[in-house]
Amino acid sequence: MNHSIYVYLFIMAAVTYLIRTLPLTLIRGQIKSRFICSFLYYVPYVTLSVMTFPAILSATQAPLAGLAALVVGIVFAWRGLGLFQVACLSCATVFLLECFLV
Repeated sequence: MNHSIYVYLFIMAAVTYLIRTLPLTLIRGQIKSRFICSFLYYVPYVTLSVMTFPAILSATQAPLAGLAALVVGIVFAWRGLGLFQVACLSCATVFLLECFLV
């Protein structure tokens, strides 16, 4: 398969364009279905979670440190701490565990 990279770039651009323009052209009115509205509301959060959680576990030298930082982050976020404090506590957890594990 000795295809030009420009063919692949064109196909990628066309698919990306269609994904963004088809909903605008096919859906004219306001969406009234509560199910579809709630589904579309949570799509960005799910996408961010799917990209973030595997990176949390694989970004550290020891996967156990990443898992511990994830648990620490969830616990302190659940208790109402801010984003900065949760991030600092999670980073400190990874640092301390990697000092002892690696």
